[in-house]
Amino acid sequence: MHKIYKDQGKFNFIYQIPQILYSTIISSIINTIISILSLSEKNILKIKGMKEAKNEDILKIKKILVIKFIILFILLYSLVFLFWYFLSSFCAVYKNTQVHLTKDTIIGFSLSFLYPLFIS
Repeated sequence: MHKIYKDQGKFNFIYQIPQILYSTIISSIINTIISILSLSEKNILKIKGMKEAKNEDILKIKKILVIKFIILFILLYSLVFLFWYFLSSFCAVYKNTQVHLTKDTIIGFSLSFLYPLFIS
C-alpha cells in the first residue's frame, strides 16, 4: 500500500513481480493438495480390480474415499469463505486500490495458465 502511495497510484509492474510469483507458488501448493484429495481414480480402479476380494477390503477403500471427499469439501468451502472474507474486507478498507488488485489478479490468473506450458 505504501508503494502505491509513493508511486501516486501508478501501477508498478516490476515491484509487483515478487508478489505475483509468491501467489503463484502458494496457489500451486494449494492446487496440489486439492488434487491429492479429489483425484480418486486409483482407489476406484482398486475396487474394480478386486473381483474376488473380501467385502472388508472394498468397504475400507470406500471409507477412505468418503473421508477424502469430506475433507475436500470442508477445505474447499473454508478456502472460498476465507478468500471471500479477505477480499471483501480488503476492498472495503482500501477502495482506491481495487484497480491494482484487479490488475494483479488478471496477471496472476494469466500466469497460472502460462506456467504449465513451460513445465509440460
